Amino acid sequence: MSPSNLNTKVLVLNQSYEPVSVCNAKKAFLLIFMLKAEIVAERNNRMLRSVNSTFPYPSVIRLSSYIRVPFKKIELSRKNVLRRDNFHCQYCNTSGNQLTIDHIIPKSRGGLDIWENLVTACLRCNNKKGNRTPDEAQMRLISMPRRPHHVLFLKQYMGSADESWRPYLFM
Repeated sequence: MSPSNLNTKVLVLNQSYEPVSVCNAKKAFLLIFMLKAEIVAERNNRMLRSVNSTFPYPSVIRLSSYIRVPFKKIELSRKNVLRRDNFHCQYCNTSGNQLTIDHIIPKSRGGLDIWENLVTACLRCNNKKGNRTPDEAQMRLISMPRRPHHVLFLKQYMGSADESWRPYLFM
């Protein structure tokens, strides 16, 4: 198997089947061979071959012992707000490269830099709303903003997931 094939993404679950992270196949194989993890789901039609043996290729692995994962706080940043809102304006649902961050309650009126007060907005909608609240500007939010869960970001990081990941990522 070529080294590039060992960069395939593998979902790592805690002993409790809760998603912890994503690693590459090389690290997953090491965890399995060191008996620190077990294969929960295999990739179809793929195997790791050595001179004398054939091993199943993991898609999802589960750690053998429970690791205490500190609360994964997602940093509040422009990039993460855009990612949470799926790079779409929360007023008109357009996407593009002219996206900004809008304060629902403007900073001049005491609006804070918190997850629940920041949304992605296109330049046109941000200018239209100006220094007003959405109600005052008669603009409706598509969805109310909230602090994202780390599993959401795990899903977005991995891109297209193997079908076997779905039950573990609450999809």
